[in-house]
Amino acid sequence: MSETNSPARFAEPGGGLAIEGHSIDYIPENERHAKLRSQGPFWFLGNFHFFTISIGFVGPGLGLSAGWTTLAGALGIMFGTIFMAFHGSQGPEMGLPQMIQSRAQFGYRGVILALMATMFVFVGFNVVNVSLIMGGLQNVFGLDPALVACAVVAAGALLSIFGHDLMHKAFKWALLATLPLYAFVTIALMAGAGHAHAAPAAHAGVNGVAFATQFAIAASYNISYAPYVSDYSRYLPKRTSRAKLIAAVFLGASLSGTWMIGLGAWLAQQLSAADALVALNHVGSAVAPGLGSVLVIVSVAGFVPIISLNTYSAMLTLLTGVDSFRKITPTPRARVTSIAIISAIVLTCVMSIEGNGIALLDTFLTVLLYFLVPWTAVNLVDYFFVRKGRYAIPHFFTPKGIYGAWQARGITAYLIGFCAMIPCFNIFDATADKAVFVGPLARKLDGVDIAWLVGLIVSGLVYYVLSRSLDLDAEREVVDSIDERDLVGMMRDGH
Repeated sequence: MSETNSPARFAEPGGGLAIEGHSIDYIPENERHAKLRSQGPFWFLGNFHFFTISIGFVGPGLGLSAGWTTLAGALGIMFGTIFMAFHGSQGPEMGLPQMIQSRAQFGYRGVILALMATMFVFVGFNVVNVSLIMGGLQNVFGLDPALVACAVVAAGALLSIFGHDLMHKAFKWALLATLPLYAFVTIALMAGAGHAHAAPAAHAGVNGVAFATQFAIAASYNISYAPYVSDYSRYLPKRTSRAKLIAAVFLGASLSGTWMIGLGAWLAQQLSAADALVALNHVGSAVAPGLGSVLVIVSVAGFVPIISLNTYSAMLTLLTGVDSFRKITPTPRARVTSIAIISAIVLTCVMSIEGNGIALLDTFLTVLLYFLVPWTAVNLVDYFFVRKGRYAIPHFFTPKGIYGAWQARGITAYLIGFCAMIPCFNIFDATADKAVFVGPLARKLDGVDIAWLVGLIVSGLVYYVLSRSLDLDAEREVVDSIDERDLVGMMRDGH
């Protein structure tokens, strides 16, 4: 029996400290207990941490001044958040995780192409996250990196096992703890804390390639949230205002992202910072003895929900992939097993990869954008311009439904868009200080990477053109024949 069709539930949502009862299945209307007001703070914290501060180190490292880095980062964050926020509106309207909904564009089994790209995102982010924490805590406290990695991965795994409700609470607690922390650091830095004992970075100015690179990295950072957002908005009532939800997600994610990138840029320029946790310790210690250690400890503790965010969405992605080829049952064992596998992969990667965390971050975000952009273009064009939010939800859970096992339109659009990006690729391995691959067009543009823009336009247009042959009238008849009771009943009975 399929996970999505089983009547068994091991916990009901909203019931306190209990393992979430849903995973990749539909959330019925009577279980949509989330509140719109939680979305802004949730996504504000999504960027409100030392990882985002590290993104602000990129511009100064390329010779860009803190002011120009802040501007490039802000524009990039806002650009990326547009896509992220529009994906978020799909959650309440459909009550499904993001990657289940992608079966409409890629097919019941064909979605594996998008799943591989998004799994790379979720696992890769945690590899970079944990690497940054390991390096920072070793530099500040001399802690053993292996023990640190095991501790933070285990904490994130435990939180993701309990799931949606506890994670939302953890994000709220983390925000309450870290908001005054980063406000203090910002004010202290403006007041000159730590400047006397640090040699400012060499004079930096404006540089077109560096500006474009900072923009692209910031944009990719928030575009990377696109596969996540519906996972955390699907418990909102179906009639939630689309405009208000998009605005809440946009404002939350873009404001915190801009703040943190700007803070990172000034830490890099004024203190020559190359490690966010070390920089926080430096600023805090300059104000009062021991305060730096407190800032680092609270910052790492407040980051654990982000580790769980990636682990949780990776779990949904893994279960979706397995369910696409072999039906699975929603037991606690399936959930825990998938999270254990994902956590083990993250730990293995972390222990195997050598190199500086910031350099790793730079390369990872660049490559990440290449894999994710064609998917986000296909998904959004389908949702807003082709099917316009009207889907036969029970048909997501069978290869014999109207969306089929393989959808050539989505797969073709993704591959064509990805191939069109290759001449624009500019992959640089900062750990080895050498270019890995520079496409001919990127070389002509002096290294400016516009691959993301090419991918968005080409994949979106190709999918839109190919979708003109869809029989949307026939699909709408199927959609109109399904109501809430039919939907829950059909999924319970395995149809």
